[in-house]
Amino acid sequence: MASGQNKIPAKMTAIAISEPGGPRVLKPETRDVPVPGPGEILIRVRAAGINRPDVQ
Repeated sequence: MASGQNKIPAKMTAIAISEPGGPRVLKPETRDVPVPGPGEILIRVRAAGINRPDVQ
């Protein structure tokens, strides 16, 4: 990887689900990037799938 691509940003975009209701309840939010604790790692996710049961 080229240098600079491994830098961890301070903020990330997360999809928040505040209530059941299908795709209409999915809301993007800006959140702090979590800090891993002892024995944990932080991974970068480029894409993730969402299934119907995830939002109902």
